[in-house]
Amino acid sequence: MKQMIWLSFDLGIRGDYEGMYQFLDSRHARECGNGVAALTFEYDGDLVATLKAALGEAVSFDNKSRVYVIYHSEDRKAHGRFIVGKRKQPVWTGFGAETVDEEDVGE
Repeated sequence: MKQMIWLSFDLGIRGDYEGMYQFLDSRHARECGNGVAALTFEYDGDLVATLKAALGEAVSFDNKSRVYVIYHSEDRKAHGRFIVGKRKQPVWTGFGAETVDEEDVGE
């Protein structure tokens, strides 16, 4: 099967960007912003497992590497998940106004 997917990647300062760029270029990926690419990925069986294996063969990941994939399932719903690394505290935490209805009471 072939499917359009989006990859968001952050490989850290010393990450294997050359390996990632070769992976993306060989699949004619389109640039969608810093560390984001859209491409058509060809696979058999499970999309996420096949993609993770293909990336693992092409790119050397370390404990700071993160790759997030966004894709549509057979039911046409959008899905997203980390296939390398995990979610961390967003840099925008604390910038929004909080509207908490609490009462402060002195002792």
